[in-house]
Amino acid sequence: MDLDQLAALRSRDGSAALAAAAELTGQEPLAAVSALRARGFGPDLAGVALSQARLRDRAVGKFGADAYRLLFTKDGLEQATRPAVAARRAARLAQAGVRHLTDLGCGLGADAIAAARAGITVHAVDADPVTAAIIAYNATVLGLDIDVSCADARDVPLSAAGAAFCDPARRVTGSGARRTRDTRRVFDPADYSPPWDWVVQLPTLVPYTALKLAPGIEQSLLPEDCELELVSVDGDVVEAAAWCGPLAQVPRRAGVLRGRTAHELTGSGTRIARVGPTGDYVYDPDGAVVRSHLVAEYADLLDGRLGDESIAYVWSDAKVATPFGRAFAVDEVMPFSLKRLRTALRERNVGRVEILKRGSALDVEQLRRDLRLAGDEPASLLLTRVAGRPVAVIAHPV
Repeated sequence: MDLDQLAALRSRDGSAALAAAAELTGQEPLAAVSALRARGFGPDLAGVALSQARLRDRAVGKFGADAYRLLFTKDGLEQATRPAVAARRAARLAQAGVRHLTDLGCGLGADAIAAARAGITVHAVDADPVTAAIIAYNATVLGLDIDVSCADARDVPLSAAGAAFCDPARRVTGSGARRTRDTRRVFDPADYSPPWDWVVQLPTLVPYTALKLAPGIEQSLLPEDCELELVSVDGDVVEAAAWCGPLAQVPRRAGVLRGRTAHELTGSGTRIARVGPTGDYVYDPDGAVVRSHLVAEYADLLDGRLGDESIAYVWSDAKVATPFGRAFAVDEVMPFSLKRLRTALRERNVGRVEILKRGSALDVEQLRRDLRLAGDEPASLLLTRVAGRPVAVIAHPV
């Protein structure tokens, strides 16, 4: 979408086209465009309205009912912070005393919107003209006063910024600027926009700085003395956040969101859990716990231990309700043998099996075929190592 198409969508005809397109998103694209043209809309408006209507359908999972009032870009929607995560971050900024926030690389503005709703004055900046225009439009629709600029983050004066938030673009063109089309995903922080060597220096310019990063960020690259938080939503690790300067509270934090409730586990990120025997229960930590290196702290909650020093499954003799991972009651632990495992599952009349693995190179789908299950009962199968040896764990979730 370009600026002319955006202007067309914001016109009276554009509003009518969007309303009509919303009724046609289930049809094949050519048929839907033909139907819009039959209602008197030009081909370009029909196409962009249909694309926008489909983006709105996809955006409901992130933006809820607000999605049907807002405008989006494909790449922007993919990178947008989930509202629950953005609201939690905004609340933390507000609690830290932040009253003015400069959002550098605001994208579609999920974080800027959450900060404004938390009572923070926001200056939102994006290098792409279309994206900047969209966040300005969306803020108006939502009744929020957000000052929006189209600029390179590196050119924004920061001497008077109360706090800074930066979400460097990880979808860029060859020039490195955020775009709404012809983009590619990048994994090297040096190719982020703005580039990592600038982002990592941002806390020296604005002490109150928070960074949104990819969950797989190399932790050795982080700003000095920052707090690293890994965030998951209903079991899916969605982002990392670096809290810098006065915003840092602990070395490592796992933020685990289950439904509307947030749970936090904190620690040094350097402790090693004790190693011991298997137990009556085995716990599979949430990805945010594992990536934040807080497995030892998680094991403490369970009075647990690792079966192998390099594997994150936690064994315990206690059944403990915890939001930080899944619990399984152990039926049997055996040295891995396909023949023996197949026999054990058949004896239990297992016909449906959930297969998880940590520290195993086995192909899950090939194993599923090789097991040739034909029973009626469900089971969970965990492939892992205990004391360096491969084992199969037959269990059921609790």
